[in-house]
Parts: sequence; C-alpha cells; structure tokens
Amino acid sequence: MSWKLFFLLVKACGLTIAISAVSIVLGLVIGTLVSGAMLSRNPYVSWSGRTFVSFFRGSPLLVQLLLIYNLLPVLGLNVPSLVAAVVGLALCDAAYQAENMRGGLTSIPRGLLEAADMLGLSPAQQFWRIKVPIALRLTLPALVSEAIMIVKASSLVSVVGVIELTRMAQDLAASTFRPLELFAAAGFLYFVTNWVLSRLGRRLERSFSWGIR
Repeated sequence: MSWKLFFLLVKACGLTIAISAVSIVLGLVIGTLVSGAMLSRNPYVSWSGRTFVSFFRGSPLLVQLLLIYNLLPVLGLNVPSLVAAVVGLALCDAAYQAENMRGGLTSIPRGLLEAADMLGLSPAQQFWRIKVPIALRLTLPALVSEAIMIVKASSLVSVVGVIELTRMAQDLAASTFRPLELFAAAGFLYFVTNWVLSRLGRRLERSFSWGIR
C-alpha cells in the first residue's frame, strides 16, 4: 500500500478521533445530568431518566443514528450529517455513562454528604462540587472503557454520509481493489488510537488513586 493511501486513512482517522472526542465529552455531560435525574426523588424526573437510558441502551446504535439523521430535518434543524452523527453517538454514550455515574454517585460515603449539609451547600452545589468529582474518580475505569467503545462504534456514522476511517477504507478499497491492505491499516489505526486512550486512562487512574483510598 502506498504512503498516499495511508495518509488518507490517517487523515480520516483524525476525523474519527474528533467525532469520538466531542461525542464522549457531550455524552459524559448529558450522562451526568441523566444520572442525577435517575436518582431524583421526583418520580417524573426519575422516570424520564430511566426511560432515556432504557431506550438508548435497548436499541441498536445504527438505528439511533438513522433515526436522528432523519428526525432533525423534520424538526426544522437542517444540520450537516457530521452534527447528526455526533448527536447520535453522544446520546448513546450518555445512556451508558449515566449508568456508570449512577453507580458512582450511590457509592459516595454518607459522611461526606453529611459534612456538605453541615457546610450549608445547596443540593446543586453538592452535586457538582462534591458528588460528580468523586463519582468520576470511582467510575474512571468504566468511563474509559466506554470511551474506547465509542471510538469503535464511530465506524457506524458512515451510514449517514460521514467519511471517517471505516468509510474511507471502504471507498479506497472499492477504487483500488486492495481491501485486505486497507482494512488492515484501518484496524491498525483503530488499535493505536484505543491503545493511547487506554494508556491515558491508566495514567489518570494512578493520578486520582489518592482520592479514593
């Protein structure tokens, strides 16, 4: 395989990383909010959070991407396919991150929350300044694993017209008739990306380990 073809794959891999990174950040923010909703004492808010998680965990990501891609124009939002892809990935990621964060939030020692009450912190302040940081530390391995899954799942956004790594490999294979080399190179780039992500996750775990011992 020529360096020119490999460079095209690397360029497409950059788009894959960008899509995944934005989706992961948005998914974590939305997932944190949904986890708070699931733990709410208000039954309607709690039901909304559980329904969100059930839908996005119980239906295929491919269907979700196609649904969002076709639904946004109906709502009057004529956005690029790239935006629809990011929204789909972020919402799917949020459902899984919400479950991870819910587990972390319910594992916070009661004594810390009692101390926050004594300091006069409001429920919102307790959630964002105490509960969320601790929950992130407690669930970091699961969050990193989910981030790796999103990088791999990003290969599905090609169905809505985004030319990311997998779609680029498909297009080049169709034009050069060298599918084995191109898909092997694409697989290698996915592996390198996720290897780096896992290493960063382990480094973060070591950095934060002091806070959960």
